[in-house]
Amino acid sequence: MIDKVKWKKRIRSILTLDSHPGHISAGFAVGVFISFSPFFGLHTILAITAAFLLRINKITCLTGTWVNTPFTVVPVFLASNRIGEALLGRTPEKIVFQDLNLSTSLTLLKSHGTPILIGTSLIGFLAALVSYFVLYYLIVRFRRKDETLNFLTEEMKETGEDLE
Repeated sequence: MIDKVKWKKRIRSILTLDSHPGHISAGFAVGVFISFSPFFGLHTILAITAAFLLRINKITCLTGTWVNTPFTVVPVFLASNRIGEALLGRTPEKIVFQDLNLSTSLTLLKSHGTPILIGTSLIGFLAALVSYFVLYYLIVRFRRKDETLNFLTEEMKETGEDLE
């Protein structure tokens, strides 16, 4: 079950990080891009490495890798395969997940690896682009609202008014 209070605290902690909004947003966007990559089990390592190499916010980069969850992986991969095959000019083939073993997995990877890699890269890039601008806007808006609230609070303290 999703706890709304915890999520609000997590979002607030990201919005109030002591860093430039572009730095925070860039970290998140790179994490989002990585979350759509087909390299399961390596997302955390890739995010930490990218954050150090690109000198972006490490916390938001790791947070961004949680965008593509286990619930969305299969639909994203199927869509990525179709997009990749369309971009390669191939006729989309149906992916069959029956009787999966090492041999059939390698056959699937051989026939669908390139289209999936191309498709996930495109979807990841678009999702990262959107997430950068959305998070940047939210941070700037939140900080502006927070500054206004702090100013009003200080002004009310000076005049002796009660805060309600």
